[in-house]
Amino acid sequence: MNHMVVKKLSSIGIYLASEYGEILMPAKYVPDGVYPGAEIQAFVYLDSEDRLIATTLKPKAQVGDFALLSVKDTNAVGAFLDWGLEKDLLVPYSEQTRPMQVGETHLVRVYLDGSERIAASAKISKFLEPRAKGLKSGDEVEVQIYEFSDLGAKVIINGRYPGLLFKSELFGRYRVGDKTKGYVAKVREDGKIDLTLRKGGTQELAAGKDVVLSTLRENGGFLAVGDKSSPERIAELFRMSKKTFKTAIGNLYKEGVIEILPDGIKLR
Repeated sequence: MNHMVVKKLSSIGIYLASEYGEILMPAKYVPDGVYPGAEIQAFVYLDSEDRLIATTLKPKAQVGDFALLSVKDTNAVGAFLDWGLEKDLLVPYSEQTRPMQVGETHLVRVYLDGSERIAASAKISKFLEPRAKGLKSGDEVEVQIYEFSDLGAKVIINGRYPGLLFKSELFGRYRVGDKTKGYVAKVREDGKIDLTLRKGGTQELAAGKDVVLSTLRENGGFLAVGDKSSPERIAELFRMSKKTFKTAIGNLYKEGVIEILPDGIKLR
């Protein structure tokens, strides 16, 4: 989004000043009360005839962003994604990891192609920096899943670096595009990063207790789970390992906060 100055008014819209000359904003996007010299916020892109055009609509993603977008149409050129503007966002066939189908959602990177047109690519890894700078074991990071493999989930770290969450870390149900908080488990010699979703030590235990308590409160103070419940059921409810869950409820019981019953756990 750009802060732009209104150059002049016209029957078809307004013209905004830019280093590339005057850029038209069609009348349907022009806010009320605009006058020459006023400053407005606008998004600029190329229209279907490759002319610069401005709009006050805000796209779902801008150049440099990773975004989960739905496919509206396909043709011989590629797939077209809904990104919140009248002109859909093109993913050329050469930038697809597999043929995209109408109705699917895909995580893509928005970029400028060789003709300075905004496009998208599903080949996420080529937009990531190979070596992380300044990250060390224990650092808190934001992770977004972009692909699953036999080892686990490939993720984007802080919107810049590639990382891996092993299968053992994926508590609960995760999908491509999901974002979550994570922690650096290990920075390898080749610069690759292994991640964990657990804080570790006393921090992890405290977080586990908080999650159990809040989930109990959300469910009327009782849950039909215990130390004999399946790891999958525990992961679905609490997004934690069975080991962490058992430790958390054991400590909550010792503190007198919950009761452990034959058929579940209950707030005191």
